[in-house]
Amino acid sequence: MPQCFDEMTLADGEIRAVYGKVARWLAETPGELLASRRAQAELLFRRIGITFAVHGDKDAAERLIPFDIVPRVIGRSEWTRLEAGLRQRVKALNLFIADVYGAQEILKSGKLPSDIVLANPYYQPEMAGHRVPHDIHVHIAGIDIVRIDAGDFYVLEDNLRTPSGVSYMLENREVMMRVAPDLFAEYRVAPVENYPDALLATLRSVAPRAAHGEPTIALLTPGPYNSAYYEHSFLADKLGIELVEGRDLLVRDDIVYMRTTQGPKRVDVIYRRIDDAFLDPLAFRADSVLGVPGLFNAYISGNVTLANAVGTGIGDDKAIYSYVPEIVEFYLGEKPILKNVPTWRCREPEPLAYVLDHLAELVVKEVNGSGGFGMLIGPHAPREEIALFREKVARNPGNFIAQPTLALSTCPTSFDSGVAPRHVDLRPFVLSGSDGIRVVPGGLTRVALKEGSLVVNSCQGGGTKDTWVIDDARLKNLPHGALGKPERTREALDQ
Repeated sequence: MPQCFDEMTLADGEIRAVYGKVARWLAETPGELLASRRAQAELLFRRIGITFAVHGDKDAAERLIPFDIVPRVIGRSEWTRLEAGLRQRVKALNLFIADVYGAQEILKSGKLPSDIVLANPYYQPEMAGHRVPHDIHVHIAGIDIVRIDAGDFYVLEDNLRTPSGVSYMLENREVMMRVAPDLFAEYRVAPVENYPDALLATLRSVAPRAAHGEPTIALLTPGPYNSAYYEHSFLADKLGIELVEGRDLLVRDDIVYMRTTQGPKRVDVIYRRIDDAFLDPLAFRADSVLGVPGLFNAYISGNVTLANAVGTGIGDDKAIYSYVPEIVEFYLGEKPILKNVPTWRCREPEPLAYVLDHLAELVVKEVNGSGGFGMLIGPHAPREEIALFREKVARNPGNFIAQPTLALSTCPTSFDSGVAPRHVDLRPFVLSGSDGIRVVPGGLTRVALKEGSLVVNSCQGGGTKDTWVIDDARLKNLPHGALGKPERTREALDQ
């Protein structure tokens, strides 16, 4: 694996400017105090009750989200370019989704193979020919970003259906301010706590044009047995809107109502955290008990807005991902600001031959997979698993893409044994409304807590960090000798 980019330390041992005060804090804080603060953070999260489902672990189905007290720091100068790239990408993906359910100009142009869209399991033919309120399909996006090579930002994945994790971003900030106020006071950190206000403004802005006065908004959850239920209830509370299940809603004359103690109340916008297939048993899966009969007809009649729109999954399919640079150029006439990770499309003969010959070196993903499952990490996989994947890819090549094994950037991370670098990614959240695009300054940093691991997903042993966007206009890189106790910092980071 190539040498990874260390976000705190330069190759010559100097501390990057944005991490100067973090490095000093780590050097001057006794190990027992760091341990105490880690324990305090865990206690706070336990009281809050943030849990997540553990895939395949029948003995511990729910766990606390692991949290690291060393923040990930990004300078405003770098963030500005990243934000511009996120805005550009989400704008283009919104245009793409509107097009494939409308005139399909990109398919007619030959820029994308028609079957990669029309035969895609995430393409909802029921949406063909229907315009959504304000022509916005993706209201909330979570774009997964990695830093590789010389520290450049690359997009790893687009999450456009029901992206999760924003509650962790908000709670991480609150906990960090409580357990490390001394470090927080050293920086001018861009706020994330206004995200609920920004989300509420976005949802209000996309209410159907026929809505009168203040629109009524509800968050539709599958219920308390869903692994992300904490986030659903957390966001509903923060936004000041009702948290509802399918049984709490009804449809009359293509208008959605919410059952209340004062009788039915019309609902204008539904922030839904239910997948397309379960939204309406009359339109999709007939066996769904999570959705609302008649909801889809109310939606295509223009009487209610669903955020995100039905059918947005076509924009975050991993096969479509490989074409996003072309999508940006087609709809915006601009070069992509953010690059994709190099990707081999196994549906094409030459890339397929290369992938089959180099499985032990590559990461192979199912185009419809998520959460780090259904994938092969070649360099870490046993011979038997590689052989199994070779058969799977050869049998159904269109179901797979492959990427190089990425040397994800590392950030300092605190453990009982000291401070050590661990691989990270970043999920910024992008909001699109009729009043424009908003990007929260920071996002959710996920960290692979296991030494050498590249898998950051919480359901597979990963944790999270607070992400700080700071003003770096006047900062300069610092030598280790300027940090008070350079020997402790250097030794800890070399573990």
